[in-house]
Amino acid sequence: MAAPRPASRVFTFRDARAVPDPVHQPVLDGPAVLVLDNGSFQLRAGWAGAGPHMQLRSVVARSRGGPRSLSRVGNDIPSLEPLRWLLRTPFDKNLPVNLELQELLCDHVFQRLGVTSEGCVDHPIVFTEAPCTPLHVRQMVSELLFECYRVPKVSFGVDGLYSFYHNKKEALPASAIVVASGYHCTHILPVLNGRLDGKNCRRINIGGFQAVTYLHRLLQLKYPGHLSAITLSRMEEILHEHCYVPDDYMEELKKWRCPDYYEENVHKMQLPFSSKLLSSAVPSEEKQERRQQQLRRLQELNARRREEKLQQDQERLDRLLYVQELLEDGQVEQFHKALMELNMDSAEELQSYIHKLSMAVEQGRQRVLGDSIDGKPQTPETVGGETEEMEGISELETMDSEEQIEPEKTTPNVQPMFNIAEYHQMYLGTERIRVPEVLFQPSLIGEDQAGLAETMQYMLDRYPGEVQQELVQNVFLTGGNVMYPGIKARMETELLQMRPFGSTFHVSLASHPVLDAWHGASEWALRNLETDESWISRKEYEEMGGEYLKEHAASNRYTAIRLPKPAPRSAAPANSQEGESVPQSNAGPSPS
Repeated sequence: MAAPRPASRVFTFRDARAVPDPVHQPVLDGPAVLVLDNGSFQLRAGWAGAGPHMQLRSVVARSRGGPRSLSRVGNDIPSLEPLRWLLRTPFDKNLPVNLELQELLCDHVFQRLGVTSEGCVDHPIVFTEAPCTPLHVRQMVSELLFECYRVPKVSFGVDGLYSFYHNKKEALPASAIVVASGYHCTHILPVLNGRLDGKNCRRINIGGFQAVTYLHRLLQLKYPGHLSAITLSRMEEILHEHCYVPDDYMEELKKWRCPDYYEENVHKMQLPFSSKLLSSAVPSEEKQERRQQQLRRLQELNARRREEKLQQDQERLDRLLYVQELLEDGQVEQFHKALMELNMDSAEELQSYIHKLSMAVEQGRQRVLGDSIDGKPQTPETVGGETEEMEGISELETMDSEEQIEPEKTTPNVQPMFNIAEYHQMYLGTERIRVPEVLFQPSLIGEDQAGLAETMQYMLDRYPGEVQQELVQNVFLTGGNVMYPGIKARMETELLQMRPFGSTFHVSLASHPVLDAWHGASEWALRNLETDESWISRKEYEEMGGEYLKEHAASNRYTAIRLPKPAPRSAAPANSQEGESVPQSNAGPSPS
């Protein structure tokens, strides 16, 4: 006897609603440093050393051209779906480019953190940014902080490096590969002796957003009857709680072909539905009354249509009788012309049609007279090969009247023809592994770029063999998009395939991939608060400009980029034709 199959688990959506952030009390004892982890999905903010007080979505609900006072920010929006078409974000990919929306987010954060200084934010700020941030983006953020909020000093750092130093305190300075995967992008950051090698950083434009939209398209195509219930918020919930990364994607797909494996591992997502049935909710007396009203409406409609048809038949009969009188009066020419207009060939055909139409008119009068006497609808009859237009309605009326005469049958236990709850279920099978796989195979969603493992191999090939071996001994995964179960084992499998036979490597995962960047920035701020080497003061901002950056262990680094000059014109002076390259910076000017 075969063992029974385990019942598939049914999961319900939590549909969590955001709770507005309370107003916190400012930190009065000790150094008061504000730490803002400015992520494209979520902004985490708080006082250094006290834990992140706020975690809010980096979105603003604001109509086009609407006043600032009507804008709602982050957790002040209970549910994103009703306002999805009004949501705005200051980010383009992972870079804040809309200064006005970024200001709304900062206003909300400073107000809820209890900043009491009037007209300014009189506290140092640690602000996270993306690796290799363009100079104009840092200039806008510096302008916002120094000009609008008049902060005393600011320090910029990379979120992935803060997370790395928070988890690797005992092994600093160290060489490593930091894989920081966020909402829009995934960065591969080589760290040599504790400092970022900005020249060999690599970015993949794949993150949580691409995975969510891919899952959204898959389930809408699979369940077209539930398009309105398949929302992006629910797709994010599925992505965070039901997807996983297999060690071998193709082998895992083969397992899903087995019916037993499918039954054991499929996740059924229960969509909301109403269990009230119309037949059970309406009493029998009300149903009888509705049937009576429907019957009366059909009788009135049938009688009106019958009178209209009788009137049309009578008018046509009068026309035919007039043509017949033309023949009797000897007006042969006019008679033949009238026959041609009626599409008839002879007087015999005219006489036959007059006879049939006269019988139809007489029977129609009798029906109308019968309806007016007893009010019972009559079933139309076929007259001369023609069927009355209201045949279907009359049959429906007769059927309803027969149901009215018969006593109502009692059906105490009426079962529905199908299970409504099962109809509102979504089956998550291979979608659980297909969606996270886009991080390793972007071609699944039509992206023409390399995956995570291939990009890491390309980055390693730019170093000599001994440096490669040193880097792979410390592969560190962080960011909200690396929280899939099994991603650490998958990275070990990919490294095993790309590294030489017998070589060693080590992969580690952040203790809390989402919050470790904030905690690392908080620890860095408390250690370096009294030193000025890593902070940009207001005086230095006014002297050096908004693009100025002071480097430290977790910051971007000055990187000289050689850009080829355009081909010189014939009229240009001779000195402009020299082929020298100009050093530029994608991380900021050197502090020296």
